Amino acid sequence: MSLLKKKLRKSFKEFPIKLYDSNKNEVYHENSNGYWIKIEYDKNNNEIYFENSECDWGKKEYDSNNNVIYYEHSKGYWEKKEYDNNNNNNTIYYENSNGDWSKREYDSNNNEIYFENSDDGVIIDKRPKTEFTIKEIEEKLGIKNIKIVKEK
Repeated sequence: MSLLKKKLRKSFKEFPIKLYDSNKNEVYHENSNGYWIKIEYDKNNNEIYFENSECDWGKKEYDSNNNVIYYEHSKGYWEKKEYDNNNNNNTIYYENSNGDWSKREYDSNNNEIYFENSDDGVIIDKRPKTEFTIKEIEEKLGIKNIKIVKEK
């Protein structure tokens, strides 16, 4: 039995045993069956690490907006995420250890304008076009026989 566990059992007579840090985050929990979990937090109170009595552990990394950008579990699973710069915290890229991935783009109004993923290969592209054929320009303007001339 660990030294911490011995001290806890002497100090606490009833279960569950719960310990908190100065920010009131639960950092240790133990139930009457002997299951326990320890949790660590960063300066922003984000959970960055846990481990438990079943030999599981996990860790997380965060960006400056407190979004999870990396998660890893002791059983080999991991995932990565990237977010947009619109302060909307939209996930623009996702990838995991199973080989799944997705890409997204958003416009300035927070509308999804592009999506593709590894599941079905379907691409949904609602991005505004910046290149047009002469025929497309004619149709949009309602004018026929447009000719492109070089500027002098």
